[in-house]
Amino acid sequence: MSELLAILRASRWGRWAGLALIILAAVGLGWGGWMVWSTRAESHGAVALAQARFLLAQAQTPNAVPEAKERAQKALEDVVAEYPRLSSGAQAAYQLGNLRFAAGQYPQARAAFQVARSRARSASLTSLASLGVGFTFEAEKNYEAAEKSFAETVKGASPKDFLYEEAMSDMARVQELGGKRAAALETYQKLLKELPDGRRAEELRARVATLQSPVKP
Repeated sequence: MSELLAILRASRWGRWAGLALIILAAVGLGWGGWMVWSTRAESHGAVALAQARFLLAQAQTPNAVPEAKERAQKALEDVVAEYPRLSSGAQAAYQLGNLRFAAGQYPQARAAFQVARSRARSASLTSLASLGVGFTFEAEKNYEAAEKSFAETVKGASPKDFLYEEAMSDMARVQELGGKRAAALETYQKLLKELPDGRRAEELRARVATLQSPVKP
């Protein structure tokens, strides 16, 4: 009886071991296939982005015709849609956002900036895309939403971080445009305290002086 149990156990283990080997082999083949596909997609995406950037450069020449900008925009849209895992896909989305913004397509530009922000692999590009979102709201005179976007850009950042001064200045500006004089004054003063010798220090002091002066009836 004990010998029979040993045989059954050995047989059961053999079946599980064999099944495990088959599964591991299948996983290995799947991983290898995915790596080949991923490498190929990255290569094709990089070529498509290079072509889109070439069209974009042509569209930005002084004598460029409207059709050139349309071709560049379509090429960037294709890259963003067809290569969502492209390592430089966030850059393509950001460039698409800039192109749409320049054309006055603010909701579409915002969508592209949001894609760029979600796919960005660096803090710098994340900040740039977040600023882009804010600019689209500001262009639509939605100052409340613009303020939130600029505030999100500087959330958790320090005065020495990339675009901190830019985002804080932008936030104060839309606060002022939205009628929040006290909030704008506070933001300007905070930025001056943090960066008294910043690039925009003189401009900020001028805005502070204006906001501190009596409001004309």
